Amino acid sequence: MSTILFHNIVFGPIKSRRLGNSLGINLLPDKGKICSFDCIYCECGWNKDGKADRAIPPKEAVFSTMDTRFARLHAEGTPVDTITFSGNGEPTLHPDFPEIIDYTLKMRDRYFPSAAVSVLSNATMIHKQEVREALMKVTNPILKIDSGLEEYIRLVDNPVGNYSLADTIEHLRLFNGNFILQTMFLKGTVGGRRIDLTSPESVGPWRDIVLSLKPREVMMYTIDRETPAKDLEKVTVGEMEAIAAPLREAGIKIQIRG
Repeated sequence: MSTILFHNIVFGPIKSRRLGNSLGINLLPDKGKICSFDCIYCECGWNKDGKADRAIPPKEAVFSTMDTRFARLHAEGTPVDTITFSGNGEPTLHPDFPEIIDYTLKMRDRYFPSAAVSVLSNATMIHKQEVREALMKVTNPILKIDSGLEEYIRLVDNPVGNYSLADTIEHLRLFNGNFILQTMFLKGTVGGRRIDLTSPESVGPWRDIVLSLKPREVMMYTIDRETPAKDLEKVTVGEMEAIAAPLREAGIKIQIRG
């Protein structure tokens, strides 16, 4: 597999199909991966393949890098639509994530006042009040539920340690709808078992979760790059549109990327 890792704390801007001109922030190792999921579709590869580097950058290094890069990009007149926390794993695992968010907001206001601040997260750390409150401060907390069935989540997302879909839903409820739900749709064979995230058994309870939580937007997407697991298949835009139709009728804003 051709693994994509981000080798700098601040990278880009890159053109994101969901977020526009995105300036990335990586709070994880620059040559490895640390994540509380081990998704079969992750562009960063398997967790086991990223163990050579386990060094999380200290907050001081993050602040210093932001100071330098933000100032340079501002001086060059580089457009930035969003400052996006993503990188080599789950950004909310950084022990100083709340403080880093506060610093980022100050830097955004100074250099790119029209830019959004976005966090791509698998929502596994939102049971922690300090993480949840930090996510509530950003423009776009983009939080993941890939299926309405925990069984499918365990097959596709491979949670590391304890995971409860019911608990995740209850903690998402504390956002009072002020978040973006992101969901991957794919088909394929996992461990010899056929899986289809567009199937009624997966989609039905997922729609129920969306209608219960009423996020301000839902991002539906499918595979766009090589995946660590083989035998996975893209889902068509038409299939996702059909899944989204009842939600749109209920007033939920949907963004679909094929």
